[in-house]
Amino acid sequence: MSEVKKGDNVKVHYTGTLEDGSVFDSSEGGDPLSFAVGSGQVIEGFEEAILSMSVGETKTVLIPVDKAYGQRNDEMVIQAPIDQVPPDLNPELGMRLEMGGANGEVLRVVVVEIADTHITLDANPPLAGKDLTFKLELVECITQ
Repeated sequence: MSEVKKGDNVKVHYTGTLEDGSVFDSSEGGDPLSFAVGSGQVIEGFEEAILSMSVGETKTVLIPVDKAYGQRNDEMVIQAPIDQVPPDLNPELGMRLEMGGANGEVLRVVVVEIADTHITLDANPPLAGKDLTFKLELVECITQ
């Protein structure tokens, strides 16, 4: 059986858990995740864990924060005057929004505070600052 290498197209079933054992994402009951190894479509640690696996193999890996979504960055917490919120938007704590960034990029943010004078938005990835554990099963590998 050949092992996964950079450039291969793979299909992987996975279950991702946090330190406390809670599941944050899973392909269970659905289609496996498909991606090209080395394309940057998945986090670095996930991709590294798939390398050298063989079809049918399963394993559990701990991916440290620096090979997952990185450390939380306080500079990605944005405070804006409440009067800049569009009048048709009724923000609620935990609401996920998309907004335009300074360089034309789309920022995905979460409402983390609503006050009389301002709203606070967090643009950090939801899993930033966390070590992640993945149970992996390589379902398919198409060698390039």
